[in-house]
Parts: sequence; structure tokens; C-alpha cells
Amino acid sequence: MKALYPGSFDPVTNGHLDVIKRISCLFDEVIVAVLNNDDKRELISLEDRLKLIKESTKGIKNISVESFSGLTVEYAKSRGASVIVRGLRAPSDFEYELEMSQINYFLSSGMETLFIMTNPAFSFIRSSRVKEVASLGGDIKDLVPEAVHKYLQQKVGFK
Repeated sequence: MKALYPGSFDPVTNGHLDVIKRISCLFDEVIVAVLNNDDKRELISLEDRLKLIKESTKGIKNISVESFSGLTVEYAKSRGASVIVRGLRAPSDFEYELEMSQINYFLSSGMETLFIMTNPAFSFIRSSRVKEVASLGGDIKDLVPEAVHKYLQQKVGFK
């Protein structure tokens, strides 16, 4: 069975990696689908996000990393995925994700969404907070994979 794990991953965090590792044990194939959204102002270019995720997941055999634009559910169908996976950090994530799963189910005539609860050790990590902390010179070393830490050190210039 093939799963699609979509997101902007700007940047990919240790919470994202935890979900990727866990779902790679549940599915034959996992597609990490990086959203290309021209309307969103991103810190890390799409090309660099793809490279950083590939580098951070190189030890996981059954995943691929791809970019997409448009409707997630349409991309999932085009790639033969039978389920969309979403990570939940806190109850506040659930309302948004539930609504998205329901519209995807409606649009696809049945595409299921699987919610994976984030490991409590990563429940506070959010890409937007990582970017904020990094831009203000804070230490993000334990929040992101090593490749992302090095990349952001060079891009943002923190210690």
C-alpha cells in the first residue's frame, strides 16, 4: 500500500522526520510530497527543501521525495496513493486537519486520511516557530535534522 505525506516542509523538522520514520514502517511506499505554493512566502526554496528532505531521510529505503502543486488529493490519486497521512501535534491541529480530510474524501470519492499523533517529544515543534527562533538567533539544533541546521546556519547566519 502506498501513502502520501504532504506538506510545505519549510523547513522539515524532527517532528516531520518522526512521522516519516513511523509511517515508513506501516506502508510499502511513502511519498513525501512537498507543496509548491507560489502564494506562500517561503524561507527555503522548493529545490532546497527537496534536497534537505532527501538528505535527512537517506537511511529510509521505502520513501521518495517529490514536489507537487494543486490539490493534494488529485496528486495522491495521480501517484497511486491509497491514503494521505497527516501528523497531529495538538488538539488545535485536529479541527483544520479534519476539515481537510473531509473535503479530500468528498473530492476523491473516498480517499482516506490517516492521522498520526506526533511523538510528545516533538509536539511543540512547528516549522514557523523554527524559522522565527532561527531568525532571532536562537538555537534550533535539537528541533531540525543536522542538514537543515547547517543550511539555516548559512542562510540566516545564526550561531
